[in-house]
Amino acid sequence: MESRRGRATPSRVAAPGFGAGSWWALGAVLVLLALVLWWFFREVDFAEVLEHLAGANPLWLAASSVVALAGFSARAARWRYLLAPVQPRSPFRSRFAAVAVGFAGNNLLPSGRLGEPARAFAYSRSEPVGFPAVLATLVVERLMDGGVVFLLLLATLYAPSVPAGPLPAELATAARGTAAVLTVALVVSLAVLARPAQSGRVVELASSKLPIGRLGPALSGFVAGVAEGLSSMRGWRLMLPALAWSLCVWLVQALSFWLGFVAFDLELPLTAALLTTVATALAAAIPAAPGYIGTLQAAVTIALVQVFGADPEAVLAFAVGWHAVTLPPITLIGLWHARRLGVSLVRPGGSRGEGGKVGEGGGGG
Repeated sequence: MESRRGRATPSRVAAPGFGAGSWWALGAVLVLLALVLWWFFREVDFAEVLEHLAGANPLWLAASSVVALAGFSARAARWRYLLAPVQPRSPFRSRFAAVAVGFAGNNLLPSGRLGEPARAFAYSRSEPVGFPAVLATLVVERLMDGGVVFLLLLATLYAPSVPAGPLPAELATAARGTAAVLTVALVVSLAVLARPAQSGRVVELASSKLPIGRLGPALSGFVAGVAEGLSSMRGWRLMLPALAWSLCVWLVQALSFWLGFVAFDLELPLTAALLTTVATALAAAIPAAPGYIGTLQAAVTIALVQVFGADPEAVLAFAVGWHAVTLPPITLIGLWHARRLGVSLVRPGGSRGEGGKVGEGGGGG
């Protein structure tokens, strides 16, 4: 069915679902997370935390939420350069809608990263770009995010306003683990980009030795689409502006944190907001509860209490308050766009109807 714009009318497509075994695993993770958080915050006076929450300045908190929301627009602006090889003139509306759907998925689904495929689904439903290519652009995005986050980490470590001393063990371990994962992802991406045909044959050959051998040709085609989506890495014409926007994305995030500091009367320098940005970005890379609940608060506490010596109760109140005003807006916007595009974030199954196969250009039939 064609719409008046010439695109296929999107049908309902399911984001990744969970079976019974996955939910049991999630339950075990949540129990472990609850125990870790109890141990981490066992000495916090929660009555004082509530006092700090009640005394927060609502106007500054609202400003923090608005700035955080602007960061998603910056992500959509950056995505233009990563999509340019497969769609030179991608509409901002479609990019922002897909970004919102992806972050709604991150906030509502377990693990904190299941929104990424949902984001690629959403974009491929509204624009004539295949799902594998869109998904590959998100790999490039994660690589750039990692580079900028580590740049900010180095900047804060050598800033005069940051107390001297080693990084907290938790932060250092997370940084090393993230660096290792990003290195592997970069090597694999460059290999696929340099030799897409050979990479596809390797995947097809490897799959033939497994029970999924019949999927070999389809996987080979998937790799070809991924290589197409990685094309923005071929030169600096696209990478330089994308990197500039990446820096903007994370500086906007830091500004949102700093406005939250003001709301809770935390007299901390801008470098504290930068380190908080780094800590929360690293925390987002590990399995987490939906919405990063608990992990974000722990990351903020590590950055501000262990490094800057801030009051634990005030910091926890800030982390809870900032999270409470920044998570709902993008989640609601994402759910609205998911409904409009026919992308399901919660059902493990879904019907394609007349909209064509997921991953084909434009979702068209």
